[in-house]
Amino acid sequence: MRKLVLATRNAHKVGELRAILGAAGLDVDLVGADAFPEVPDVAETGVTFAENALLKAHALARATGLPAVADDSGLCVDVLGGAPGIFSARWAGRHGDDRANLELLLAQLSDIADPHRGAHFACAAALALPNGEERVVEGRLRGTLRFEPAGSFGFGYDPILQPDGYTVTCAELTPDQKNAISHRGEAFRALAPILQDLLG
Repeated sequence: MRKLVLATRNAHKVGELRAILGAAGLDVDLVGADAFPEVPDVAETGVTFAENALLKAHALARATGLPAVADDSGLCVDVLGGAPGIFSARWAGRHGDDRANLELLLAQLSDIADPHRGAHFACAAALALPNGEERVVEGRLRGTLRFEPAGSFGFGYDPILQPDGYTVTCAELTPDQKNAISHRGEAFRALAPILQDLLG
């Protein structure tokens, strides 16, 4: 089985992507970046999701000599001109503080009425091979932002985005239900046949 490195130390993401790629029929041994503690984290200096995903994938492929996959994703709010966008994970100032990010965003949108609370999750998924070859695909999940968080599944902004056509938030969906419609699911399902083709 071919080994594939996922450029994240986030156990939620590793589990989510293992499930998505497995459901897409891809037979790979997926490991997270924490399997390579000597490899430093990559500064996300890009100005788009795709640029950041490629930076991470190439850095890990070079450091490990293995094919590497990375994603960069975030929440893009219509009335904020697409923000927090690439700054989603550090919107409140400290990287990865989901609760603070959520509370700050809700406070910023507290006076915004339902018809204007449109938003989408965006994801760019990148594959980089040790020889420098690369591919990027993108996925999206549109919805509306709730005024209060709901649900205990998921992470990040999942408790406040209610996908179009649903009456619950992403955090109220089971992991399988969320993967079936999510931005990350869409991107990695599109990446799966590319991986199959390139990895054999």
